[in-house]
Amino acid sequence: MRLFVVPISTRRALIYARLLRKDASTERSIIDRITNKTAETWTKWEEADKGWQKHLVSWGNRVQQRIPYEEWALKSIPSLRAQRRIDELHGTRKVDVLFPGNAIKEERLLPILHKLSKERQDLHRRRMLWSFIAAPFTAPIALIPVIPNIPFFYLVYRGWSHWRALNGSKHLQFLVENNLLNPVSYPGLVELYAKRVSSTLEETDAEDPVSEMVEDVEKSDDKILLRIRDAKKLATILDAPGLALEAERAIIQVSEHLKASDSSTQEGASEKSCEKRRQ
Repeated sequence: MRLFVVPISTRRALIYARLLRKDASTERSIIDRITNKTAETWTKWEEADKGWQKHLVSWGNRVQQRIPYEEWALKSIPSLRAQRRIDELHGTRKVDVLFPGNAIKEERLLPILHKLSKERQDLHRRRMLWSFIAAPFTAPIALIPVIPNIPFFYLVYRGWSHWRALNGSKHLQFLVENNLLNPVSYPGLVELYAKRVSSTLEETDAEDPVSEMVEDVEKSDDKILLRIRDAKKLATILDAPGLALEAERAIIQVSEHLKASDSSTQEGASEKSCEKRRQ
């Protein structure tokens, strides 16, 4: 397994896990096979021209886009038990963490990962339990002919999603707290972020040394670094095709959050200005 830490903005980063080829070739778990079968079915439904499958897929895709990118990120990390099943030596040697050294300070990397591993565990645990407890109460809907029991499947899916994210966060916490992570400033990421940081921060030049550029990032306000087109570039640089979709989702969500924050700040400043005029 290898971990990637990809800064989306100067204050927010996406973590993503990619199984190494030798791990990926190992026999998959029952859950993985069920997940892949579900994905195949979903793909077939996406090809439908009309009917409830088409409407369900459209609604489902909107729902998935609203799931926080942090949850998707933690879901990319397999559980500690699953990783040990496919790699008996896991937990006895370090896991590489690739990141851009000109956008994140190396000494801040492990504290960031420790925070990411712990801050959402209670949330995922609560929502997992709520989803699994609520699911059986939707069983009567299955008596309605033709229409599938969408509420039941949705609750089961959300429960599974929170369970997967919870296990991923525990695995990440284990790696951090047992000093099993090896930070690696990856040249391909450094090259990409040299361009993105310099275009985002006026005082920064793409030719600046890594140490100076990362200091500029540290001092700046929270600003978006990546654009949608960068998602596929990241996937290519890191040889991780699945990263493209996760990066796109994170970029969209962080951009919307920053725009909302800017609007709130502007509204607050406008209200204060009006109050001063009245006085």
